[in-house]
This record gives sequence, C-alpha cells and structure tokens, in this order.
Amino acid sequence: MNKNQKESIVYWIGEKLYLNITNKCSNSCRFCIKNFRRGLSGFKLELSKEPTNTQVIEALKEVMNTKNWNEIVFCGFGEPTERLDLLLEVTTWIKRHYGKPLRFRVNTNGQGYLLNPGRQVVKELKKAGINMVSVSLNASEEKTYTDICQPKLDNAYFSVIDFIKIAKKELEVEVTAVTTEEVNLKKIVETADKLGVKFRKREYVPCIF
Repeated sequence: MNKNQKESIVYWIGEKLYLNITNKCSNSCRFCIKNFRRGLSGFKLELSKEPTNTQVIEALKEVMNTKNWNEIVFCGFGEPTERLDLLLEVTTWIKRHYGKPLRFRVNTNGQGYLLNPGRQVVKELKKAGINMVSVSLNASEEKTYTDICQPKLDNAYFSVIDFIKIAKKELEVEVTAVTTEEVNLKKIVETADKLGVKFRKREYVPCIF
C-alpha cells in the first residue's frame, strides 16, 4: 500500500459502509491487523490524526448516495467507543439525512463502560439508533484474554462480560473470536451460550479484519 495514499475515514466492502472514526484502542491484540497492514481492501485505515465530527460527516456526504448501503458499521483501526460522542452524533446525522432504512452496527472490544465512566453506553447507543454490537471476546477467562488482547485498562475482561450482559437487554449482540492457536473456540462458544448471545467465528488472516 502506498504510504502517500489518502487516509480513509469511510470505506466499504460490498454493500456495507464502514466508518473508521479512530485509531485509538484500549487493547493491543496480538492478532490485530494494525500489526501487519496499513489498511485493507485497498483503503488506508492508518490515520495520521483523529478525525473531527465534521470531517467524518463530510466524508459520508461524498458516498452516502453512491450505493444502496444495507448496513453502516463502526469498525476501523481502533475502538469506536473511544469516541462515543462522535459515534452517537454521526449515527444521528445519518438517520436524519439518509432516507432509506439502514442497520447500524458497532464492532467493539466491549470496554465502552471502562472508556466512558459514568455513561449509560448501551442505552445511548440504542437511543442514537444502533441496532447491533459485535463484541470481540477471544477468551473464556481473564488470563487468556489478558495474554491475547493485552488490555491497557484494569478489569477489562470482566467489563467486557458485563457489557455483553447489559447490551443483550437492549440490542442484538454477537460475540466473535479469531481462529488462532491461543483461542479456544469451543470454550468461547460455551461462554456465548451461557451469556445467551450468538457466536461468530472470524478467520485469522493478517490482511483481513
């Protein structure tokens, strides 16, 4: 990928429109695509600086009416709830200015409550119009989670579990895990079943997130 290529706040795969609103993340996952690539699908997702609300909306204006998008996904090179207010504002803007019905999904590490203390994160997501959260779990217990995801915040694993429990009362929820040697998919499926949420396996390929 050309290092001088334009950075992408907005990118797309098929009929899904993705928003790369931050490169900040409270995890340093061993499997993260940022360790191997500057982007994917021809888009440069490595940002030199965090975009403003206005920049995200201006980028959206260029593409919103170019295709019949069936889903808007907050997923890029960072954790979307690191910038919760921007996420909420952009979701509200899209719903106000784009007449066609859309699904809104947030791909998250599930640490939204640690990142936004005192906030009612799930309720705020639902109020703005988010339909679904896809939570990257990758472990069925704390030690493995810490080894694989290398969280920067204390009690991260238990916060993720609590996030899932809260979110399933308000939103559609799925738990995901990557297929690496360290990840015991069977145990994570069992964890998802106990939590009463769906599970989706993500194939581990360095160039695909």
